Amino acid sequence: MTSQTSADFSGLSVALATPFTSSGEVDMKAFRALVRHVAEGGADVLVVLGSTGEAATITESERDPLIAATLEESRGKKVVAGTGHNATRQTAAWTKRAQELGAHGALIVTPFYNKPTPQGLVAHFRAAADAAPGLPFIVYNVPGRTGLNLTPTALQLLWQNEQVVAVKESSGNVAQISEIARTLPAGKTLLSGDDNLALASIAVGADGLVSVLGNMIPKETKQLVDAARAGRRDEALKLNNRLLPLIDALFLESNPIPLKAGLQMMGLGADFVRLPLVAASDATRSRLKEALALAGIKY
Repeated sequence: MTSQTSADFSGLSVALATPFTSSGEVDMKAFRALVRHVAEGGADVLVVLGSTGEAATITESERDPLIAATLEESRGKKVVAGTGHNATRQTAAWTKRAQELGAHGALIVTPFYNKPTPQGLVAHFRAAADAAPGLPFIVYNVPGRTGLNLTPTALQLLWQNEQVVAVKESSGNVAQISEIARTLPAGKTLLSGDDNLALASIAVGADGLVSVLGNMIPKETKQLVDAARAGRRDEALKLNNRLLPLIDALFLESNPIPLKAGLQMMGLGADFVRLPLVAASDATRSRLKEALALAGIKY
């Protein structure tokens, strides 16, 4: 099935966690409940099978049910599936399958480990586009995980691919984010990929956030994004200051380790992660509890 949804991915996107059972299987009941929680909390876009969803350790047979469940529980919100791999053929196959299942877009991380040249990146995304004609793509730049930074110059080449409509910028470099915003072609969208830089990124030209925090508190995260996009500086700054300790706590260990612990505290799934990740430390759990209290979040 080919998606007919528009390619507007502005606003709040939430990178969904993938709950597991004690035996290590995907907990579909808990996952569906999380999708409903996030969708009903105000997220504009639901992102399944991203870094936060532990896509690197999700098996081939688990991918389709997770995408399908997200669509079924989405409450009409747009659904974007992570389809990136460091092998171009695999990326193309996963992207084609996401389109067939009805996803409204694909989040495609730059190939990790390989360190392709800009020309290699162009060919990689062209292969994905050829496999899934018309499906909008969000390019995902996360050099801390991939070993490759997508520079503003290289991104200009990818913008020439008509299916590349947005970039999720997780470099953590505000100067780079500013340069991407300055050179952003008409009709393309810049998204912050870091909760702690959402306010700063929107201030220099981003039009939304792909959030980890939104799994726990989508309503408050949406309020922050909306206030920042609308230019309500005082309101946005107040919300940012309130939520920042919780955002920081969510990254005390590799994402989504602290998030899983936080979701467990809120009754939104267990804290099980898949190896090589292990459950959050006691110190991280204590910081999460303190941060939730500071943010005024009751659970």
